[in-house]
Amino acid sequence: MRRILAPVIALGILLAACLPIGHAHAGPATAAQTAQVTAALPAAPPRPSIVDARLGIHPDKTRFVLEVSESVAFRVGTAADPYRVIVDLPDLPWTGAGTPAPGRGLVTRWVQAPAESGGLRLVLETKGPVQVRESYLIPARDGHRPRLVIDLVGVGPEAFTATPAPAAAKPAPAPVQQVPVQHAPPPPAPVQPAALPAQPPPARMVPAAVPAPPSVPVPRVAERPTVVIDPGHGGEDPGAIGVGGVHEKEITLAVARELRRQLEASGRYRVLLTRDKDVFIRLRERVGIARDVGADLFISLHADSIASGSVRGLSIYTLSDTASDREAEMLAAKENRVDAIAGLDLSGESDLVASILINLAQRDTLNHSRRFAKTVLDNLRNDVTLLPSKPHRQAGFAVLTAPDVPSVLVEMGYLSSPQDSNQLNSPQHRERLARGVARAIDAHFKWLGGGRKL
Repeated sequence: MRRILAPVIALGILLAACLPIGHAHAGPATAAQTAQVTAALPAAPPRPSIVDARLGIHPDKTRFVLEVSESVAFRVGTAADPYRVIVDLPDLPWTGAGTPAPGRGLVTRWVQAPAESGGLRLVLETKGPVQVRESYLIPARDGHRPRLVIDLVGVGPEAFTATPAPAAAKPAPAPVQQVPVQHAPPPPAPVQPAALPAQPPPARMVPAAVPAPPSVPVPRVAERPTVVIDPGHGGEDPGAIGVGGVHEKEITLAVARELRRQLEASGRYRVLLTRDKDVFIRLRERVGIARDVGADLFISLHADSIASGSVRGLSIYTLSDTASDREAEMLAAKENRVDAIAGLDLSGESDLVASILINLAQRDTLNHSRRFAKTVLDNLRNDVTLLPSKPHRQAGFAVLTAPDVPSVLVEMGYLSSPQDSNQLNSPQHRERLARGVARAIDAHFKWLGGGRKL
């Protein structure tokens, strides 16, 4: 999931390879024959295919993810009567083709059918009118295969008919080590949907293509790191209620939006919020959102409250060693190994090998988390009051448990303190606080890039 984990995982695989294993023996004649056949008949390159498809429910959208063996061209569009989303792909083999799949969220079900162009068409039948908020292809990286991601949001019938076709879907930025593909939009002629049982009208198609890799070299470009900001609490969970009746969930969302504004203004980061409105999200789902988008950094924002009104100041938490060990033990269980670290499937590995790889990845992530926490405090101490006694702390917060995403939880102050409460209610203070965290993020990724200018 993250480029900084790649060398750690490679080291783990090398160590695991040194473990005692059984040996299969073959006679000299068999080996020679195999070598002869291999030399005479080189293997044909594998044909691109669909590996998996899944639907995910997020607080503000339904996400459709299609995992493919190689980057492919695709087109996305919407249609009415009945409402549906149509995805056109090349002719990809898939064992699940032809079988309707149950839906989740805004999607009632989805089916596969041949497209008029001879490729494969996926039809996502929806509960009502929807818009494609975003669609992009994440290239293969850090153990993940390429993934086509389509985010859907519900709209009213008027908004559906009045909304112009969304912009062309875009691929996610490629890692520094990879040569990015060039983008050439498909022909402008609209794609007509294949005939469905109800004979619906043609879909409004959105061109979004990722063609085959270019035949000429292209310059390498740096990937924009993905930063996920998590405003704590929300919905029926107000969090701490401070002096003057202020709710923690309101403060955390206000600071998260300000931090996102500053980071996006720099143009150096892709920034996502786990929630952008007053909704409730489970703790593990917040972690899942970060892992799902391949986050390079996860920052959870909170504001504490205690009985004493004299205690004030900002503190920052990273995962404790005890909680880290418990999480590693849980991830090493066979039912959790498929996507335990950086998209690697460890289900076929022994308990010992799985534990080694998970522990190595987790230790590396924890070290980066602790270093980033120190960087945050160094960049805030001149602008924000820090908790006098040990502002960097460790705990077993659930939002810090991602084994492959450096994560911190920032307690921005005490709402039980009149001074802290008044400051956190001030837009000027929130801007100053966000500016310090943004400086720390810049310093963190500059260090990761070996001094590379962001």
